[in-house]
Amino acid sequence: MRDVLYLEQIEQAEALLKPQRIDVLRQLAEPRSCTEVAAALDQTPQRVYYHVKRLVEAGLVVQVDQRRVRGITEGVYQAGARSYWLSPGLVGRLGLRRARDELSLGHLLDLVERVQADIADLDRTRPELPSLGVSGEIRLRPEQRQQFFDELRTTLQDLFSRYGGAEGDAFRLAVACYPNHQDPNHQEGNSDE
Repeated sequence: MRDVLYLEQIEQAEALLKPQRIDVLRQLAEPRSCTEVAAALDQTPQRVYYHVKRLVEAGLVVQVDQRRVRGITEGVYQAGARSYWLSPGLVGRLGLRRARDELSLGHLLDLVERVQADIADLDRTRPELPSLGVSGEIRLRPEQRQQFFDELRTTLQDLFSRYGGAEGDAFRLAVACYPNHQDPNHQEGNSDE
């Protein structure tokens, strides 16, 4: 089972984005027959088989085994991945692409789309994919924001200069900084003075 399956075909998205199929897909995190999934979801095996068949046709589920049960051959299926990402390309870009300022939300969205596509293109058959993910929270008063952004930009430019040579393995570094509105204490525009 892959970690991520990147969906770039509209047929895959159509097959996936139906509530009953998502329920079936969740049940197939582990290998199961349609009969077992049907019992877990309180559905008929025929109804579950219909959904499994569509998911198999879309490449989202694979048959991993088959077994004989009371004289009938029954397929055993498993989800093809732990996570499914929909490519932004499925919808395409609406409207004209405008030049974006580094501090704009549009620039951040473009960056996230590029990172998502790059990760989807990685060769997951390699035994080791050296990568690093770091996340944290920084609190800034409004008057500190520009200084922080300038310092961050300078630090990153220094790293790009130091490690930007033509030799060695290429890595992409993407940094995203955005407001954390999950913070229950967050009040836009207020400072802690």
